[in-house]
Amino acid sequence: MIEQIKPSIVVVATYAKTRSPVYAIRGAGFVVGNGNLIATNAHVIPDSLNSEIDETLMVIVPTSRQGPQQRAAKIVVTDPAHDLALLRIEGTPLPAMVLHSGGPIREGQSVAFTGFPIGNVLGLSPVTHRGIVSAITQVAIPSATAHQLNSKVIKRLKSGSFEVYQLDGTAYPGNSGGPLYEMEKGEVIGIINMVFVKGTKESALTHPSGISFAIPVRYLQELIGDLQ
Repeated sequence: MIEQIKPSIVVVATYAKTRSPVYAIRGAGFVVGNGNLIATNAHVIPDSLNSEIDETLMVIVPTSRQGPQQRAAKIVVTDPAHDLALLRIEGTPLPAMVLHSGGPIREGQSVAFTGFPIGNVLGLSPVTHRGIVSAITQVAIPSATAHQLNSKVIKRLKSGSFEVYQLDGTAYPGNSGGPLYEMEKGEVIGIINMVFVKGTKESALTHPSGISFAIPVRYLQELIGDLQ
């Protein structure tokens, strides 16, 4: 299963030729749709790029047969209310992951997630962790600024909260934006989130716990559906 999944896992980074290192890893992403769309967290995308050093948004495909590939990426759409984003990359389509559309996710279900824990420190080799869905809990993620508000966001904030998956596997910031998938078929059931959800749920804690969270895939499916 891991060998099937790895070609769909990418690094989301910024690139600047004159910077050292040239890549600044922001998080993980995974291929969806027609093979040219990348799903990730909205907070993984930088608010702005440094034009003085010609910084660009880039997706790195570490497991390509020809060695690591870099693909220019453009933001297609973001969903700040659920901390999700879709990027479009150039070039030959990559193998897309299948999004879960079957029955409900249950507590105790076996899952795995693949990403790049601690980013630049451990390099560009995809790392997989295994665990279970330990709880389905509630969280509300506020918009960062007023200009990000729209009718969908306002509706979500008024409703108060939405469900997220709490996991017993330990994820790190470099895992943010990577897929959470069930072990039988490798279907994506969620998107790992290590900043917004964790900060909301654990803001009262002095030291971070080993608990990880994921955004349910149905919100990503809605985002993709809006493009059609």
